[in-house]
Amino acid sequence: MTTGSHSQNNVDRFSGFENDYDQHRPKAPKAVIDILTGYLGRKPDAVADVGCGTGLSSFVWLGHAGRIIGFEPNDDMRSKAVSHLSELTNVEPISFVKGYSDKLALEPESVDVVTCSQSFHWMEPVSTLREFARVLKPEGLFAAYDCDWPPTLHWSVEAEYKRLIDRSEEIIGKYIAQKDRASKRDKEQHLAHIAGSGLFRFSKEIVFHNIEACDAQRYIGLALSQGGVQTVFKLGSTGLEEQLRQFRSCVENYFAGRTLDIRFSYRMRIGVK
Repeated sequence: MTTGSHSQNNVDRFSGFENDYDQHRPKAPKAVIDILTGYLGRKPDAVADVGCGTGLSSFVWLGHAGRIIGFEPNDDMRSKAVSHLSELTNVEPISFVKGYSDKLALEPESVDVVTCSQSFHWMEPVSTLREFARVLKPEGLFAAYDCDWPPTLHWSVEAEYKRLIDRSEEIIGKYIAQKDRASKRDKEQHLAHIAGSGLFRFSKEIVFHNIEACDAQRYIGLALSQGGVQTVFKLGSTGLEEQLRQFRSCVENYFAGRTLDIRFSYRMRIGVK
């Protein structure tokens, strides 16, 4: 998220559901580390994870980077990330600070890798990329990576998921004026923004999958962790109840008490400074 009054809507969108987010969202897959370390050619001395949320995309770098700094403007999300530090025996390599993507408390050319996991679409790209280029070392890497929603399971379950998300957006459109809504950008434009910035000598899109175990409770939780659904809950609207009931029923019937492997499909857009 960037600084500015309008971006505060984006920050506020993630308040109050840090526990659902932390419990159900996927951790960053190891492929992210393998790809970026391979491109860098060595273990990074410092990684900045911007828009890090509850730290799911930051903690995966432990043991794979000399220092990890997670930047997160939302107090609830960042507090959850900080709470996880007590579970570690050595917390020196990782820290979480309040910060915005266009104004990072980092020295010029001080980090090897900047990552945005499920977060770059909430940021103003021009000022953000300029700031990332400022803090990256020569030949350092920026990577914006996102998973497709919903994860791949079965068309019938995914169709109900889509109806739930579409219904939540209808309710938001009815109750919240456009100027007061969170503003996200098209993820399909990430690569164009990176390449068109003139700040990176090389850019590319990389696609990969990650398989995780999932039961009905977690699959339902993935949907409930979406910002649009949480926004409807905050509104106090009952307009989502019927769609949510149908979604729960479909998911529970399909899983039938089983734990299944589901496929998260990722798209990572990178830029080499």
